[in-house]
Amino acid sequence: MKKHPVAFFTVILVIIAVISLVVGRYPITLGEICSVFIVKISGAEFTQKQDEIYFLLTEVRIPRIISAILVGAALAISGAVYQAMFLNPLVSPKFLGVLDGASFGAALGIVIFQSWFAIQFLSFTFAVAAVAVSIILAGIFHRGGMMILILGGLISSSLFISLTSLMKYVADPTNQLPEIVFWLLGTFARSNMDTLLQVGFIMLIGTIILGASGKAANALSMGDDEAASLGINVKRTRLFMIAVATLISASTVVIAGIVSWVGLVVPHIIRFLIGPDNRLLLPSAAVGGGAFMLFTYLLVRSVFTSELPISIATSIVGIPLFIFSLYHNKGGWK
Repeated sequence: MKKHPVAFFTVILVIIAVISLVVGRYPITLGEICSVFIVKISGAEFTQKQDEIYFLLTEVRIPRIISAILVGAALAISGAVYQAMFLNPLVSPKFLGVLDGASFGAALGIVIFQSWFAIQFLSFTFAVAAVAVSIILAGIFHRGGMMILILGGLISSSLFISLTSLMKYVADPTNQLPEIVFWLLGTFARSNMDTLLQVGFIMLIGTIILGASGKAANALSMGDDEAASLGINVKRTRLFMIAVATLISASTVVIAGIVSWVGLVVPHIIRFLIGPDNRLLLPSAAVGGGAFMLFTYLLVRSVFTSELPISIATSIVGIPLFIFSLYHNKGGWK
């Protein structure tokens, strides 16, 4: 596995994806899936059962499988990039206020506009705005470097957490408040091909860019002076990687709401399995994150009769893995 980790995790991801297609409250065999698409390609008429299977696959399972893979990949690789950029093992996509800003945007959309498009648009807008606030606060002080940016992120997160609480306070307790709570717990129930076409391409391209940036991440992980001696434009490269990581992690909120722990846990697990070399770690984190997210979602819809919010599931699955990783590393960070 250590020689070809990306291929290994890709095989795992494909296996989980195939299982996700056939397993659920309405089981389907691989033969039925193949026959449905053969009939579709040939242009023949569906039987009633084939029509039902085609609808289930194209409107429910395939969009949700793709969404889970993209969200897991984006959050995991964003977390790995943040950890490399800030030399901090506890950094995640929540770090610069991305998820908290998105939470406020969604709550604002639910309370004021009550439109699915408005919720998605405002989630993305305020996720980016939260990071902008962090950077602006850091820019006010010309000294302090990364520590000031960290404090800017904490201030931005606190600000948008407070604003989200305000939205909860003014929300209609019978309709709007449950919708806000449900959104903040994360769900793939609203995943569809239209949303994937809007933001999925951005997430895919951003993930590929970060996955190919392992050499630069390795240089920056050694410190600014060492990176500069290797010909890296430290400030520009770091800001670019942070910007791409922020963009794709903000896009996950548009698809699934708030999904916790993935961006923190998966990079640690991958690092534990294959080591700290970002040339392998970043692409492996993306594929492994997709597999982790899809596996967790498969458990959610297979074990529970009603769909458990995805953040609860990722916490239940991810926290024991995180504890195991910390124990193996003796509380340190490789």
